[in-house]
Amino acid sequence: MSSRGTKYWNSGAIPLIGPDVLGDIIANAADLAVVISDVGKVLSVMVNPGHPGRGRIDHWEGRDIRDFLTPESIEKLETQLSRFVSGKGPDMAMELNHSDASNWEYPVRYSLHEIGPDGAILMLGRDMRQIAEMQQQLVKAQMALERDYEVQRKADTRFRVLLESSRDAIAFVSIGSGRMTELNTAAAMLLGATVDDLQGAAFAQEFESRRRGEFMTSLSASAVADQSAPIELTTRRSRRPVTVTPTVFRAAGERMLMCRIEPTDEAEQPVDELTENLSGLYQEGVDAIVFTDKDGIIRAANEAFLNMADAPHLTVVKGKPLSDYLVRGAVDTKVLIENATRSGKMRLFATKLASEYGTQTAVEISATYLNDRMHPVLVFVIRDAGRAEALRKPGVAVNDDSVRSVMELVGSATLKDIVNETTEVVEKMCIETAVELTRNNRVAAAEMLGLSRQSLYVKLRKYGLLSRGD
Repeated sequence: MSSRGTKYWNSGAIPLIGPDVLGDIIANAADLAVVISDVGKVLSVMVNPGHPGRGRIDHWEGRDIRDFLTPESIEKLETQLSRFVSGKGPDMAMELNHSDASNWEYPVRYSLHEIGPDGAILMLGRDMRQIAEMQQQLVKAQMALERDYEVQRKADTRFRVLLESSRDAIAFVSIGSGRMTELNTAAAMLLGATVDDLQGAAFAQEFESRRRGEFMTSLSASAVADQSAPIELTTRRSRRPVTVTPTVFRAAGERMLMCRIEPTDEAEQPVDELTENLSGLYQEGVDAIVFTDKDGIIRAANEAFLNMADAPHLTVVKGKPLSDYLVRGAVDTKVLIENATRSGKMRLFATKLASEYGTQTAVEISATYLNDRMHPVLVFVIRDAGRAEALRKPGVAVNDDSVRSVMELVGSATLKDIVNETTEVVEKMCIETAVELTRNNRVAAAEMLGLSRQSLYVKLRKYGLLSRGD
């Protein structure tokens, strides 16, 4: 390119520029320009006149630039200077944090350029304060969002705890879609399904002879009426007569109904004397009573069990497996659950119960399987057998014939032989009992007897019990 025949540009080269003009160009092209020696001594400082917010930095000249850098930035600068000295040239642009005593501190992004034969280095800097401030604003905004999210989580948790702990059956229904957005377990049990099955389902379909449009219209009209009366309905799944009392409200611009569902059949039937007596027995009885699901997870337990387990409150044991409180753990619960599920009940199973603090108590357990409901349960009645066991004489109980047989051996055999023969009889009885209780599950029988599986097989072969149950 030329102007009036004078050639200024030649193959990308820049013509010579006067020092006074070059200083102005550099000062305006960069926010901050610093010329330093190869050891870091400041030779010259130029500040963009359009950015006067850095204060006066004329006193930098003649001093080491490290005096005006934060400690972490000194290491970055020394790495770049070593590259210049070794002749490798500049690396990528670097960001340095300047600090001038306690007056100010701000980041600058520098690109390095070698100038002159004396090894001087030109540092062209771009002020990063605006970007740093924007980053801080983004961080603050993110932290504010996280705080709002935590507050929302707390509110949602409180809402769900309140909903589940309420004795009333409650369902929240969207007027626009007619579907249930939230409901508690009490409402799901009245409607004859689980919470997961009913979540998002159409509310009208859970009642007999109800169309969605007409049903939602009647609920909305009842909710806004001056003297609203409960709507009488019949559930479709469980065929139970219920009443629904709707309350209208608005949440985030959406109209919602809070429907309280109450069974009418139970309300009309007073609690009979037998129910009251059974409830009193459960609460104040001397025997521990525990309700579990089919997997042995505790759902409810009375005060006697809490005393036996040294548990301060029901919440401590609820949700735990019953095996946690039995000395033989899963072996005992498997035997109890399998036998009770197969025959409906199991009586007087002897084991030991371990409390929260490791104390062991000899107990007798009876199990009953209640399968006449949507969610079958197991009921365990646990009786403290510690006193009865203490009154029993040590040793194995034998009948008169066994005693007479042992007495007949006196004089014809040594005491050692008599004891060995009696021990084998007792050992065989224990192995037979364990195999029977575990329904020929030899792994469980070995755990119950405290034997290895191999040792149990040896003893089964010894007493001719190996083929039993096969």
